[in-house]
Amino acid sequence: MAEEGNVATAEEILRQARTVLVIDWPSRDVPDTLARAGFTVVVHGGPGPEDYSVQEVVDGEVVPRHLGAAPQHADLVYSYRPVGELPGIVSGAQKIGATAVWRQSGLASSGTNDPKGCWVAESESQQARQIVESAGLDYLEQPYIADAVRRITGEAG
Repeated sequence: MAEEGNVATAEEILRQARTVLVIDWPSRDVPDTLARAGFTVVVHGGPGPEDYSVQEVVDGEVVPRHLGAAPQHADLVYSYRPVGELPGIVSGAQKIGATAVWRQSGLASSGTNDPKGCWVAESESQQARQIVESAGLDYLEQPYIADAVRRITGEAG
């Protein structure tokens, strides 16, 4: 039942978002699905302050276009990074006016790697939620973002 509540919240956040900053991802499915669904998708693809590109759909393919700087604004920040990096991610999210941070673990409930996995140990989940919500932002860690996007757009996954 708790997951259903998160799905509704996830759908609401996605319906209100136009621009998503993606900080790492478990597979191309994340930025590609967001771009194909019509979101403006900016990815931070490296450690440098100039390692930003926008993902654009051209002739049916998602292709990157180098931006060279962080976006001025994003509604949502998606992160596939360790919880230890979350304070910096939240600070950046606040600077660009994001209202939510969506963090994915990339783990199945067995603890094994899974590109669609959203399992997080309860203590880590509470820590991450506290970091994000204490900054006044909404926090999501499930469902898998690409599946949530496909649900609201009616696309098959």
